[in-house]
Amino acid sequence: MRLLFVGDVVGRAGRNAITSHLPGLRERLKADFVVVNGENAAGGFGITEDIFNEFRDHGADVVTLGNHAWDQREALVFIERAPELIRPVNYPAGTPGKGANLFETASGKHVLVMNVMGVAKMEPLGDPFAAVDKELDACPLGEAADAVIVDMHAELTSEKMAMGHFCDGRASLVVGTHTHVPTADTHILSGGTGYQTDAGMTGDYDSVIGMDKTEPLNRFTRRIPSGRFSPALGPATLCGVVVETDDTTGLAARIGGVRVGGQLQETLPDWASQDQ
Repeated sequence: MRLLFVGDVVGRAGRNAITSHLPGLRERLKADFVVVNGENAAGGFGITEDIFNEFRDHGADVVTLGNHAWDQREALVFIERAPELIRPVNYPAGTPGKGANLFETASGKHVLVMNVMGVAKMEPLGDPFAAVDKELDACPLGEAADAVIVDMHAELTSEKMAMGHFCDGRASLVVGTHTHVPTADTHILSGGTGYQTDAGMTGDYDSVIGMDKTEPLNRFTRRIPSGRFSPALGPATLCGVVVETDDTTGLAARIGGVRVGGQLQETLPDWASQDQ
C-alpha cells in the first residue's frame, strides 16, 4: 500500500498547490491513501469547513491539525461531523473531535491516522508518548490496522525523533509537522517504521516559514510589531513524504520525500511511479 503525507498547508498559496497538484500527484504516485496537514490553511491560522471539504474534493482522505486547530472557531463544531478531520490526541478529555481514527481505503485496507502534539516549547498538553502508546495498543499494526500514520506536530527535532523511535515497529510512518521546512532525514528506522523529522510546508518558500517576509523581518530587526503576520502569496511548493508498506507487516518497505512546484527543486522517489 502506498501512503502519501502532505505537510502543513499555509494560506491561499498552499491551498492552490493542493488543488493544482494533489489530484495528479496522487495518480502519479499511485497513492492508496492521502493525509494532509491543514492546520495553517485558513490565512495561516486554522481551517474552515469549506477548506476542509476542498481538500477532500481534491484527493485528501484525511486532514490533520496541530496547535492552530481551533483558531477558526467553527472547527470546534464541524469537527464533530467530520471524522476525517483529526486533532491532537493529547488534548484534554472532552475536547471535540478525535485524535485518532481508523479509515478504510477503496481496496478495503484499514489505515489508522493519529495526530499528536509535542509539549517541548509548545502548549502544555497531556503526555504525547502515553497518548500515542494507548492508541497503538488499541489498534495494533498488522492486526487491527494494515497501516498506521502518526503526524507528530512539534517544535523540537529531538522530541520528534524520540517519537519516531518510540513508535518504531508499531507504525508505518511517523512524520513531523509544524516547523515548515522539509528535512533530509527521510529513512526507515531499524524496526521498520518510516520516518522524517519534518515533511515541510505546502506553501510559498519565498517567505519566512510561509509568512510574508515584511513583518517577520521588521520584528527581528526592530523588535517592534507593526502589523499582523499574513501568508505569502507566491507560487507554492507541495511538500510531503510517500511510503510504500509491506502488505504482510504494514511496516515501511520504501520511503521518499516529495516536493512539487514553487521555489524548491522537484523531488520524487524513482520507485514511486512504478506499479506496486
